[in-house]
Amino acid sequence: MLKIVRRTLAALVGLAMLLMFLDFTGTFHAWFAWLAKIQLLPAILAVNIGVLVTLVVLTFVFGRIYCSVICPLGIMQDFIARLGRIRRKNPYSYSKPKNWLRYAFLVLMVIALVASVSIIVEVLAPYSTFGRIVATLFQPLYILANNVLASISESVDSYAFYKKELWIESGIFLAVTAVHFLIIAVLAWRNGRTYCNTICPVGTLLGFISRFSLLRIKIDQTKCRKCGKCAKNCKAACIDSKGMTVDYSRCVACGNCLENCSFGALSYGFKKTVVSNVSADNEPISADNAPMSTDNAPVSEASASEETIDKSKRAFLLSAAMATTAAAFAEDKIKLDGGLANIEGKQSPKRKTPITPPGSLSAQNLAKNCTACQLCISECPNNVLRPSTALDSFMQPVVSYDRGYCRLECNRCSSVCPTSAIRPIDKEERTAIQVGHAVLIKKNCISATGEASCGNCARHCPVQAIEMVPTNPDDNESPKIPAIDEIKCIGCGACENLCPVRPFSAIYVEGHERHKEI
Repeated sequence: MLKIVRRTLAALVGLAMLLMFLDFTGTFHAWFAWLAKIQLLPAILAVNIGVLVTLVVLTFVFGRIYCSVICPLGIMQDFIARLGRIRRKNPYSYSKPKNWLRYAFLVLMVIALVASVSIIVEVLAPYSTFGRIVATLFQPLYILANNVLASISESVDSYAFYKKELWIESGIFLAVTAVHFLIIAVLAWRNGRTYCNTICPVGTLLGFISRFSLLRIKIDQTKCRKCGKCAKNCKAACIDSKGMTVDYSRCVACGNCLENCSFGALSYGFKKTVVSNVSADNEPISADNAPMSTDNAPVSEASASEETIDKSKRAFLLSAAMATTAAAFAEDKIKLDGGLANIEGKQSPKRKTPITPPGSLSAQNLAKNCTACQLCISECPNNVLRPSTALDSFMQPVVSYDRGYCRLECNRCSSVCPTSAIRPIDKEERTAIQVGHAVLIKKNCISATGEASCGNCARHCPVQAIEMVPTNPDDNESPKIPAIDEIKCIGCGACENLCPVRPFSAIYVEGHERHKEI
């Protein structure tokens, strides 16, 4: 029962998280946004005390159910491990904990958080790793399938789907993500939760708490025959069947051992010391080799039935606690618009100061709090967010206007960020945030060179920060060039994106280190 409950909840959470990163319309995020906010590291960065307290209490009571039911990377490892077990019976074995390695990664993570070394945090954070893998490797396939359906729908005069521009991330970012995924997949395929229990700092932190959990896997030494089936089916490699002990710091309460024990020696319940009479070689003393109770008496059928009922009750209580916790974090549903029109792209210029998303306050704030989960990038309907390739902000979102511009009515990135890297802003506040200012390159402007009369930048500026003025103030018939009012300009990038000059625009946006409000 425990295993069924765990698998069901994990499947629902894993599917919801997968769809949230794959979907580009915002529909699934409106329903499942709370799942990103109850991840441990985002909750720490957002200083979400309620989530942190709840996760600590859950771990103290039930053990590391966070890793089995809430963490998307853990769920993904379980799925891959399950595939690896199809042709292998009893594939695992007990291994001693590599505590020196586990705590080394945890200390490294803490130092990186304090020192704002973002690249280390991004690589070690499990939620962010899952997001990057899905957004970078799987979302392009999802978009491709969507575009095929959109073409089919159009052929029968149906617009149930709309096409989304498909583009691949930078080669460096794609390679890093692919290698990271390959490492995790191979470890999960071969040894289950190796990555989770030796590298992941979140697992190590929760493992320290779960050592003192109230509910845990227990081994009844009077019933155990040391057959080793529990250890051979433990993907966390935490059951020492010979010593009849469980390493609770690595146990993720998956329930595999309970299902595979043929002698009823394993149970999940409140911790207590089992006192029994055992022989010198740790074998239970029984004349007829029947299962023995704690008072060295054979266990009756009625007692076995009561024990089975007790296990079902515990599993029901565990599932109720998990479901109640999930419901407690659920937020009000938000209706979000679908896609926007595709805009022809161009080549992005090299900026002295990168542009960060509205609501990020500054490049420093983004670098300090962003875990590079790619949720904002995968959800951006305007195609303006990209993963940075700069070393000091690697994999974090930066703004680029080669495929679109930041529309004033859009605040999607600020609404999806689970940390404080991009704080929530409303649409009215968005229009007053200045992320940069436009700069004119006169030699590229076709109006300034007299090639043609344009004014496209001025016509499409949503805040009227650009005006076409004569090159000769004394001659109104002279060619007109754009004049930029930097006080009004908010750096939305409409002028840069819609400038007809190719490959580099005659006008582009230079970012601000710290955002301003106008």
